[in-house]
Amino acid sequence: MALVLKRRPGNAKYFTQALPKGPGIDMVYIPGGSFMMGSPDTEEGHQPRESPQHSVTVPAFFMGKYPITQAQWKAVADHLPQINHKLNPKPSKFDGNHYPVESVSWHDAIEFCARLSKYSDREYSLPSEAQWEYACRAGTTTPFHFGETIGSDLANYRADDSLGSKPYGLGKLGKFHSKTTPVGLFKVANAFGLYDMHGNVWEWCLDHWHKNYEGAAITGSAWLDPKASENALRVLRGGSWYDDPRFCRSASRFRDVAVNCYYDFGFRVISRV
Repeated sequence: MALVLKRRPGNAKYFTQALPKGPGIDMVYIPGGSFMMGSPDTEEGHQPRESPQHSVTVPAFFMGKYPITQAQWKAVADHLPQINHKLNPKPSKFDGNHYPVESVSWHDAIEFCARLSKYSDREYSLPSEAQWEYACRAGTTTPFHFGETIGSDLANYRADDSLGSKPYGLGKLGKFHSKTTPVGLFKVANAFGLYDMHGNVWEWCLDHWHKNYEGAAITGSAWLDPKASENALRVLRGGSWYDDPRFCRSASRFRDVAVNCYYDFGFRVISRV
């Protein structure tokens, strides 16, 4: 069976959020719509945490074209006033202005959004888990927005056979970068105009962690537990440079406590229309 990648040309609507210093943040318009969240039992790499599949309707919003970069992070950490706690201007293990910021906690990402909101008079936040998957899929139902499989020419993940990694589907082994890569390096945007949705860094979402989708919201809003502690488990999406390809699928879910920060944890922001 021949490998087929799905690419669709299109034009993205966006605006650029200026920062006090450094590059602005390109915010892409994500049109509202409905989609099936989660993965079918038959999908390679499927886990029970991705079930049951359920229809979710998501209102329109804006989302960062790329994960937040180190230059953008530093501009906010250095030049915008503290809201709740201090931010380390240079938290990342892998240094580079155009590389995604990593080694940031959920709380750090929330502080970034709070500072940006006050500076811009526009509300910024992390995406809900439903918003993230809807934006990642961009109308597709395949494991990845570009098709049934993934390759090292399409995304940054553990593409070699180290630690027992295997190709996904009909894919082949490829290059393992062993670190993050500059955002947008892989010229494969989805139909909404978003880059790096698969691999590079895990991206924090607003939601508290739930072990599956039983009782999940269907409105696209964050699924929060009012009884959860401040450092309760929060959701991460998208996989990372360190992960096997199965963890980079559109439906794949991960979690960690809100205070933790690792060299494959980053984020991107959203804003209301």
